[in-house]
Amino acid sequence: MDKRITLEMPAGGTKTAARPRFKLKNIFGRDWKIAYLFVLPMVLLMAGLIFWPFISAIAMSTTTFNFLTGATNDVGLRNYERLYTNSDYLLSLSNTINFTFWSLTIKFVTGMTIAMILHSKLPWRNLLSAIMLLPWIVPEIVTALAWKSIYDPLFGGLNPILQGLGIINQPLGWLSDANMALGSVIAVNVWKGIPFFTLLLLAGLKAIDTELYESAEVDGANAVQRFRYITLPGMRYVILVVLLLSFISTFNQFGLIFLMTGGGPSGATRLYSILAYEKAIGSLQYGPGSAIALSVAPLMAFLIYLLAKYMRHDERSAGVEKKRFNLGIGKFFGRVFSLIMDIFFWPFDMLNRGIEKLSHSLRQRMTGSSAKPVFKPQGRERMGIGIRLLILLPIMVFVLFPFYWVIITSFKTTTQISQRQSIFWPSPATLTQYQELIFNSPFLVWLGNSVLIAALSTIISVAIAALAAYALTRLKFLGAGLLTTAILITYLLPGTLIFIPLYQTLSDMGLINSYGALLTTYPTFLVPFATWVLIGYFRSIPVELEEAAMIDGASRLYAFIRITLPLAAPALLSVALFAFTNAWN
Repeated sequence: MDKRITLEMPAGGTKTAARPRFKLKNIFGRDWKIAYLFVLPMVLLMAGLIFWPFISAIAMSTTTFNFLTGATNDVGLRNYERLYTNSDYLLSLSNTINFTFWSLTIKFVTGMTIAMILHSKLPWRNLLSAIMLLPWIVPEIVTALAWKSIYDPLFGGLNPILQGLGIINQPLGWLSDANMALGSVIAVNVWKGIPFFTLLLLAGLKAIDTELYESAEVDGANAVQRFRYITLPGMRYVILVVLLLSFISTFNQFGLIFLMTGGGPSGATRLYSILAYEKAIGSLQYGPGSAIALSVAPLMAFLIYLLAKYMRHDERSAGVEKKRFNLGIGKFFGRVFSLIMDIFFWPFDMLNRGIEKLSHSLRQRMTGSSAKPVFKPQGRERMGIGIRLLILLPIMVFVLFPFYWVIITSFKTTTQISQRQSIFWPSPATLTQYQELIFNSPFLVWLGNSVLIAALSTIISVAIAALAAYALTRLKFLGAGLLTTAILITYLLPGTLIFIPLYQTLSDMGLINSYGALLTTYPTFLVPFATWVLIGYFRSIPVELEEAAMIDGASRLYAFIRITLPLAAPALLSVALFAFTNAWN
């Protein structure tokens, strides 16, 4: 029989349980040591060149500078109060609203039209898609100069075309006429924005199940009804994000209009961002200039909140958001929006039904039966392709003409241009302009500057973004969620809100007009986007690969360099190309 085993306590008394040792990882997270090292470069960059300038802008907006005494005086909110009685500010705000509304509306309609055509059965679809994306690769300065040349009333290409078509009788000053200037720059903004809308809306269309369209067509839904009740609801998140992103960038547009018109003539194209620049940089009135820039900050904050909400929603939160949307005020606004859409699409639906009735009557007369089609399936398909190409043709001409104009102009001599000889074709073609550029100007120095700054900015941005994205997806540390939100906010934050204090900061540091200024500021605006993209890609890489390596004795840094980075090479290349293109532009 087994003996009972007894344990005797030592004579010294009862033994107390050992207290758990206090560890920093219980507060800061399991991987806090390496995580904070990984995110430190990005945090320093964001804190020093984004958040601190933003705080400085707020403080600066409550001051004025006395040029006589050289003193900076605190005036509280008076800079903001004066804005709403300032005619220049009110005009610039009106211009900004008009510019944004019409640009956004035309870009959305055009982009949706192109996306739907490219999503349908179409020959040379890949080639046509590539053509529609061409304006995206053109730097803003090149876009501005090209269109300024096209709009030129004496030597430009637009007036001769319109005169040849009999649309106008005499040359028009597209950028010098106050009544035409805003519309002219809107057209250029639309040209530049077509690729963005086309690309994202086309991706949204491809995500919709084609069986939904087939079922609706079987049930008798026409093209307008399928678009209204399938396409738009299926793309609601994509459309919302695209419109919000475009609204933020368009509302804060600066470079394109400043290069084309400088805000003129007579303030006709002066947006609020240009007025802020004129006040702060042009007149050295940093306080009033900062107040102008920050006057739209509440609107931008609200839009950034909406974007952050929809860009971060995942499958788990989507159900919660849907339930919330169906309750209370969300349900009310949903019904109001649906009613507005029904009213908007009603004329198109009636027009489509009228066309169908006309088609039925034509079939009745030509074939003796309204059910029997006039054309065979192949004929109908060819007709559909022809109609889609016909719709796409003027848009393609609009997209390609600036490229054609710049290329042919580069092969003309200055005499040919000034004497308007052979406007739309170089006669004879010459390399004089290229020879002047290479041998009689510091073009190679400029090119070297561009390559150097773009390459170094890309290397710095991708390196910082890769470290931060890895820490946020793989490591456990305090503040990871807050930092992720801050990255998204930083990515969406318009540069207009911080360029004044950033300019002053770099001036105080003596970095203006130097490589240091460019290499400091370029990554500031590139890193947030690169980090956000890499976060999504790193999450798709199986974590088990790294865990297996660390079980075998590999360090976290080794796993990052030897396992994660090689697997993330496609994403790193994509981000690097994007960063290089933006820095180059």
